[in-house]
Formats: sequence, structure tokens, C-alpha cells
Amino acid sequence: MSSKGAVAEQVIVADTAEPVLSVRDLRTSFLTRRGPVEIVKGVSFDIGAEETLAVVGESGSGKSVTALSIMRLLDPETSRIEGSVKLGGRELLGLGPADMRSVRGRQMGMIFQEAMTSLNPLQTVGKQIVEALLIHGQYSGEAAQKEAERLLDRVRIPAAASRLKDYPHSLSGGMRQRVMIAMALACKPKLLIADEPTTALDVTIQAQILQLIKQLQQEEGMGVLFITHDMGVVAEIADRTVVMLEGKTVEADSTEAIFARARHPYTRALLAAVPRLGQGSEKGPQHFPVLDRKTGLVAEARERPDTVRHDAEPVLQVRNLVKRFDIPGGLFSGPSGRVHAVENVSFDLRAGETLSLVGESGCGKSTTGRAIMRLIEPQSGEVSVDGTDIRGLDKEHLRDMRRHIQMIFQDPYASLNPRISVGDAIAEPFLTHKLGSRAEARDKAMDLLERVGLKAEMASRYPSQFSGGQRQRICIARALSLGPKVIVADESVSALDVSIKAQVVNLMMDLQEQFGLSYLFISHDMAVVERVSHQVAVMYLGEIVEKGPVAAVFSNPQHPYTKRLMAAVPVPDPARRKQVRPVNNDEIKSPIRPVEYEPPVREYREVGPGHLVQAWGDDWKVQADAG
Repeated sequence: MSSKGAVAEQVIVADTAEPVLSVRDLRTSFLTRRGPVEIVKGVSFDIGAEETLAVVGESGSGKSVTALSIMRLLDPETSRIEGSVKLGGRELLGLGPADMRSVRGRQMGMIFQEAMTSLNPLQTVGKQIVEALLIHGQYSGEAAQKEAERLLDRVRIPAAASRLKDYPHSLSGGMRQRVMIAMALACKPKLLIADEPTTALDVTIQAQILQLIKQLQQEEGMGVLFITHDMGVVAEIADRTVVMLEGKTVEADSTEAIFARARHPYTRALLAAVPRLGQGSEKGPQHFPVLDRKTGLVAEARERPDTVRHDAEPVLQVRNLVKRFDIPGGLFSGPSGRVHAVENVSFDLRAGETLSLVGESGCGKSTTGRAIMRLIEPQSGEVSVDGTDIRGLDKEHLRDMRRHIQMIFQDPYASLNPRISVGDAIAEPFLTHKLGSRAEARDKAMDLLERVGLKAEMASRYPSQFSGGQRQRICIARALSLGPKVIVADESVSALDVSIKAQVVNLMMDLQEQFGLSYLFISHDMAVVERVSHQVAVMYLGEIVEKGPVAAVFSNPQHPYTKRLMAAVPVPDPARRKQVRPVNNDEIKSPIRPVEYEPPVREYREVGPGHLVQAWGDDWKVQADAG
């Protein structure tokens, strides 16, 4: 072993004489027709009691396969696991299926990324927790029911006794993830493996889950293996960090050392791509620094010119937009209530400008985007593109108008037809609107692929042959095929790794500069929004509670909800890891109202040039005073 390798091995070994988990030279291969393909290539680390080890890296780096290998959850018919995995000194790789089942749950618990797909939709959450207790013989009968209630109470789910009877679909994303944590902790495991447990959650819910894991770890004395691609989360929770790239460990050290003096270029790129609150500029959006894979250097962002046409009329005007959904009542009765998803929303978007809508899931921001596109029909309000109210257009004229306003969705794989090549997918809108011949459409598709950083020859490939970041680039190319003036980007980078996210956001800003595009950027990530936006509007329960220039809103937030969102953003500073941050565990209130409900007339006050804040009532006073 080289001296450099010896150092890496030294820093990843836990301080305790008997680690909870010891992994040595772990190698995992998937068996294919062409032979075995090695995914995890000689990974080693230890985890001690009450210690958190973060494994970080982009999609495809092998971090989730590492966790599944430790848990022995891979199909033995199609995979091969080699090396050593010891839990409390006991070798796991040689255990039979029955012995391994007794280890899972009882000694090792696992939290998966998407709680909804991990829970049985046909059973109540209480029944599923009880089942875990019964299978492992920890409790029986009524005792198991009482323990399930205690577990829900421990993970800070209010009214735990009544929530035992709820089905997964009736819980919010954060509450479902809490149920998963309760199930993982049911048998008091020595090790908790958390595989991207906060990636799909809003920033406020993420803060709650991270704080909860830290508190439960201290109470139970568990070791935690935390898998993520977000270096901000790593700083928040991890004692030590292992950085993976292409199945290998490229760097391993204490989290403080990683953040202070990262040695590998890839680690430095991950750190550079972490958006930090306070990085916004009054000069406008800024590029993210990204890694140049050829040189191994982190390319700093260049200064961007002002792309906003300040003297021109807004290219998109939204006035008093309202969208409500009826809740069906009985068979012969009318609706039993209404969801007030979007309520009296108004804003302007100028050419070359980025306006961000931010807020938690359920606040109405995505519904606003869809209503603007008339993918759903709003009840009232005006939506004008270049002075034309698109709400009054028939289907034929609406299709023509959609040449000027396009949408990029969150999941690029679901947005692309898996049976047609990406070249045909990009050319399809061009041909549908009869803007040219097939040859011209093919040439335009190849040109757009080049413009979004891909190669023209990739046009013949299918969506499954691309990574998530590449597929999002393809969706951007398709949106550009009609030469739009406005692009509605609905959580278009939320599911991407932090390094890929930086690349895609930089691409969108370059295209804005090149084509004079306007973006309605829908997101819950406040740190990203601060960096890419000119204007920002904060939504809560379907209403805009604060809006204005991004520098003004972020430097001087006024509404308690805006302050709550900003306080929940992970701080990429390991020195703050031991601090207990005050976290609001309340769920976002329900937007469901009685049929006869009429929303009050809201008042706004101007606290600065263009910076408007909604006056708040008694329900926010306590939070405002606490803040």
C-alpha cells in the first residue's frame, strides 16, 4: 500500500477498539451477459457507536450499492459481494438467508430515499410498525401496539395514537419519512443506514429529519451510515466523510478536514457546488463553480452581464390567478370542500429575467406553473404572454401561443417517451407546429444537443442511455426547439446531484444570456434560488406572502414564513454540527376550506423598492416573536 493509501486507511478507521460496523475491501459486481461488472471497487471504513459516517458522491458512484451490499439486499442470482462486512465483530457475508433476516431490523435498520414506495399503501402505518415488532419477536399482541404508538411519539409525530390508523397516502412526505425511521428503530438496532433520506424533502422537512436522526442517535447510541450527495447535509450531520467516485473511495477524512482542506479535485468540486445563503449578488444571478474533468481544476464562475430588459413591457403578466379543486362529497351531493391551491396570485416577468416561486410542497407553486400553461384550467385571473391573454384562447390558438411559453418538468425520465430517440423527441414540437421540414427538424435537434452540452451524434440514442443530468439537458433542448420567450422550470434541478445541478443551472443561465429567455423558476431550495434569480416570490397556502428583488428579500426577510424557510437551509459548516438548531416541527397547514369559504382581502406593505410583504395575522405572531 502506498503512503497516500495508508493515510486514507488510517482516517477512515473509527476511534473505538470495537467498531459497530467494519467494512474491508468491499467489492460488488453485477452479473451481466457480457460478464461481471464491478460497481463497488474495494471500499473500506469503520463506524463507531454514536458516530455518523457520511458516504457522498454523485449518482452512479456506488454509494447506494455499498449500503445494499452491507444489508445483503442484492439478489444473489445477479450480483456478487466480496470482502468483509462485520457488525459488532460478526462477519455478515457468510451468513445464510435466515440468519441475515434476523440481523436486518434487529441489529441493522435502514431508511430508504422514497418513503412512499417503501411503505405498503394497503396497510395502516400502525399495522406495518407492529408487523416489524412481531416478526423479530420483540413484542406480542397489545404490547406491540403500545410500542408502535411510543415509536411514533418518539419520532415527533403528533397525536401518535390516532396516526397509527392512518394510511401512508394520508401523511405528508415528512411524516412518512418519520414512520420509516420509527420502523427502522423498532428493534433498537446498533446501526442505522440512511440512504438519501432527505433528498426528496422540502428544506424545512429536511431540517426536521436531520435533527431527529441526531437526537435519536444520541439517545440510542447508534452508529449511522448516512448516504447523500449534498455536502451541506454532510456538514450538518457527519463526524467523518468518505467521498466516492466511480465505485472507489477518492478521499476520506474527518468532516472538518474535508471542508477545510479537501485534496481531491472531485471533493473540491462538490464543495464548490454547494449553494450557500449569502452568496447572492445585487448584480444578478451568478454561475456555480464546476469541476473541469479534463484538467481536474474547479472552474470559477465568470461575471454575467445583466440580461433583464428593464425598459420593456413584461413578457409574462399574471393577475389575480385563482385555482381551486373540489373535494367530492356523496353520490348525490355536491363537493364537501375545496382545496384553495392558488389564491389571488399576481406577478410580472420581464424579458431576460428569472423570477423564482419558492415554498414547501403543497404551497401551490407547481399548480401556479401548470395554471399559467393551461395544463389545468384556473377559475379566474389573467395570464398574458406578450399582451395576449391566453385564458381566452381556443385550443388551436392556445397551441400556437405555447410556442412562446414552454415547460421543463422535475422528472426528465417521465417527460421523455422511452420508445423514441432523443433526436425525434426534440424535433417533435418543431414538426407539430409545422415550422419546417423533417430535415430541418433533424438539423435543429442536432444543433440544440450541441448547445446544451451534448454531442450531435447522441440524437439516435434513447432516454435510458443517458444519465439524469443528461436527460434534463435533453428536456431543455426540447423546450428550446420552438424558440420560446418564457420557460416554466418546475423543480427542474431538484432531483439532480449537487454537481450535476450546478452544471444544469449554469447551462440555463448561459441560454438566458444567449437567447434572452425569461424563466419562471419553481423551487423549494432557497440557496439555489438566491444564486440564480433576479426576483423571488414566497408562497404559502396558495398565496404570495413576500416578493421582491432577490437581494432585498434574502438580506431583509420580513414575513415569518420566509424567515422559517431560510433558517432551515443546511449550513455547510461542520463547526456548527454539535449545535442544536431550533426546528419547527409543525406541518404546513391544510389548504382545504369549506365550500362557502371566501378568502379575506390581503394587504401588502412595501418595505423597500419593489419589496412587498403580506400583512400577517395572529397565527404568525408567535412565530414572528420567536424569530
